[in-house]
Amino acid sequence: MTTVFVALGSNLDNPRRQIERAISALAKHPQLHRVEISPLYSSQAIGPGAQPDYCNAVAQLDTDLEPEPLLDLLQAQEDQQGRVRTERWGPRTLDLDIVLYGQRSVHSARLSIPHPRLHERAFVLLPLADLTGNQLLIKGKTVSQLLEKCTDHGMVKRLEV
Repeated sequence: MTTVFVALGSNLDNPRRQIERAISALAKHPQLHRVEISPLYSSQAIGPGAQPDYCNAVAQLDTDLEPEPLLDLLQAQEDQQGRVRTERWGPRTLDLDIVLYGQRSVHSARLSIPHPRLHERAFVLLPLADLTGNQLLIKGKTVSQLLEKCTDHGMVKRLEV
C-alpha cells in the first residue's frame, strides 16, 4: 500500500456538494483505503477571467493502484460529476489532482508527481497541513516552510465534511 494525497477542488454547480460527492465515491472505492479528508477551504479562483470561488480539500488515502491507473480512476470520477475540459485553469465541477504518491516521483506525458505547482498553492498546502501537521517533507521542506512563501489567496476554512 502507498499513501497518496489527492487535492480536490470545485467552483461550479454547488462546489461543496461536488466535493462531498467525490469524497463519498473515493471512500467507497474498493481499491482505496483509509480515506481521510481535510477540512474544506474556500479560495479565490486562479485562472482566466472572472470565476466563482473554489471549494478545496485534500484527501489522504492508501492504495495498491499505480499512479496512472489511479489517475484514470480520478478522471473517471471527474467525468461522472460533469467535468468538461475546455480551458486550462478554467472553472470546473470537479478537479482531482494527485499531489503526492508516497515518496515516488513520476514524470510522464499525463502525470507529474509531486504536483509541479504544489509548493505555490496554499489551497493545497493548508489542507495538507491539517492532515499531516508539519511532519511531511516536500522537496526537503516542511509544509510550514512552503506556506511561508505562499499568499493565502483569500482562503477561508469551512466546516469539516
